[in-house]
Amino acid sequence: MTVTLTDQDKRTLRTAAYGAVALMSAADAAGSPHKAATAGSIALASGTGLIGHVLAAKTRDLKLAGKTTAALADQVLPSLTESMSLLRKQDAAEAGHFRAAVMIAVEAAARTHEGAPSPIVAGMARKITEALDAAA
Repeated sequence: MTVTLTDQDKRTLRTAAYGAVALMSAADAAGSPHKAATAGSIALASGTGLIGHVLAAKTRDLKLAGKTTAALADQVLPSLTESMSLLRKQDAAEAGHFRAAVMIAVEAAARTHEGAPSPIVAGMARKITEALDAAA
């Protein structure tokens, strides 16, 4: 099955994926937010297939707004759900690839220091997972 993504669709996917990394970084403010952002971004840029191409594209269309974590979450969490919905409508396998890419990035961002992630980081990962799984 061929997946056709508009420029707006691609922007939504990038906003969702990189926004998830930004949320993980914000949740790790007391730890290593820069390391979390770097690890998560590298994970997204290392993807393969259609989703890998979309996420690795060098564009300037990524606009993550918000001066607080809550404001960022208000933008990113719905984008995650919207991304899953739009991909599922065209190809369930691509939706699975997107979900996997985001979850790998979330895991990479959460593992930037030794030991278990803090409750704040774990809670943010849970919210991201719930947003991915909320798509109808």
